[in-house]
Amino acid sequence: MGAGFRGDAATQNAAGLFSRIREARHLVALTGAGISTLSGIRDFRGKDGLYNEMDAEKIFSLDYFERDPSLYYTGAGSFIYNIDEKEPSVVHSVLGELEGRGFLKAVITQNIDLLHQKGGSKKVIEIHGSPAMHYCLRCPGIRVGFGDAAKIVRSGEMPRCPQCGRVLKPAITFFGERLPAKALREATGEAQNADLMLVLGTSLTVYPAASMPEHTLRRGGQIVIVNNMPTPLDSHAAMRFDELAPVFEELRNCLSTLG
Repeated sequence: MGAGFRGDAATQNAAGLFSRIREARHLVALTGAGISTLSGIRDFRGKDGLYNEMDAEKIFSLDYFERDPSLYYTGAGSFIYNIDEKEPSVVHSVLGELEGRGFLKAVITQNIDLLHQKGGSKKVIEIHGSPAMHYCLRCPGIRVGFGDAAKIVRSGEMPRCPQCGRVLKPAITFFGERLPAKALREATGEAQNADLMLVLGTSLTVYPAASMPEHTLRRGGQIVIVNNMPTPLDSHAAMRFDELAPVFEELRNCLSTLG
């Protein structure tokens, strides 16, 4: 079992993590809400999470959306449609640089905040969907981007289909919907090919995202976990850290030495 490192110990051992990263043949990252709390975005399931303040089962329900889409836009509008004001955390930025330098092959994310793209990552697999696009449930081919939809929502309205007038749905996976098949296929393939997976800011409780490190382990790969709460796979981790920020600050320092 990898030890759980805090504070200065995390900084010292991040150098060892950087060596693993450089030696990896196929490095993949799996990210959860914990990395975005560093950007000021509250998580969903933590003790101070948004699920404690909202009825998520209804707000993110396809059935309720089809009956009353205002429930989603009123309940989720205050945080989803302000995410373009948030900046990437050190984790997002370092992952972007790792990809840019050829170390990181893909990011598999449970997040719907678009911060990986803002942090410079190109290969981002969003297994819970994304608000980057809104579409009509009735009219094929109707697509509205996040920026245009956000302006409408912030004005107190809801984005509507220009053909039928129906309220547009974000391409976030709601309760009652299947995960995007293409994204799930790609994520599973990356996890199976990985000889090293970074598991960042997720407690590995939501499936099928939580199965991704299991695919890596079954194929003989290693996992490194950085999370402030225990996970079911802690005993299988080659390295285990508790705090994201000090680890990734040190990884950024390590990258700077490469020139």
